[in-house]
Amino acid sequence: MKYKYDSEADILVLTMSDEKPDFGEQSGPIVTHYTEKGKPVEIEILDASKTVLDLLKPILTSKRMNVTQS
Repeated sequence: MKYKYDSEADILVLTMSDEKPDFGEQSGPIVTHYTEKGKPVEIEILDASKTVLDLLKPILTSKRMNVTQS
């Protein structure tokens, strides 16, 4: 997997395959690009500085809770 962050546009692009995407679908700030056969090849995360933190917040909270409970 490759990734690239564009700080000016605040977009994080995760590339899972060198295959060319045929179409994309957007769900909120996340755009997933697929091949004609429906294989995901690239994910764009828009407004990445906020979106990624929002995605990680439950994981980080859970990890902290588990560490303090041990």
